[in-house]
Amino acid sequence: MSAAAPVPHVAGVDEAGRGPLAGPVVCAAVILRPRARLPGLDDSKRLSAATREDLFPRIQAQAVAWCVVFLEVDEIDRLNIFHATMEGMRRAIAGLGVAPERAIIDGNVVPRGLCCPAEALVGGDGRERAIMAASVLAKVSRDRHMVALDALHPGYGFAVHKGYATPEHLAALARLGPCAQHRRSFAPVHRQFELALG
Repeated sequence: MSAAAPVPHVAGVDEAGRGPLAGPVVCAAVILRPRARLPGLDDSKRLSAATREDLFPRIQAQAVAWCVVFLEVDEIDRLNIFHATMEGMRRAIAGLGVAPERAIIDGNVVPRGLCCPAEALVGGDGRERAIMAASVLAKVSRDRHMVALDALHPGYGFAVHKGYATPEHLAALARLGPCAQHRRSFAPVHRQFELALG
């Protein structure tokens, strides 16, 4: 009787923070154990903050390997948000402690220069457990970071809206002007820089 073939290491890849006006974009890659038990796992957008926080250490414990990468504001402004996200996904896959044999990317584009074959899967964060796991790691990591940035840049409400263009954030941006964590390449922030320059 022949031994069972080894289960291939498949990395799920997702990001958090493409849309906000401030803060980094965060990309994560996760290779889950074949029989990982993660009740409640889902697309991070469908989960409460408390559930995401509960899942975060359980995903890490049930992963063969995981990697979270931050691309900061200066890199987003230099590359643009699309290319920064693609680069973050590439770095997250490359940073896994175990080399994946394949990667599944949430979305419709596969980043260039990957270390393994990959496919893009639209809506993958609601269909593939490894992508769901990556979405949780990315989202929790970014949310924690934005809470820390709120203490460094008070008045903008980063801990509440996480940098997204809410009415409260836009009002603070108009009142205080942009801070070092605002993405100058994003139109509402760029307008405030222009107003500041007169």
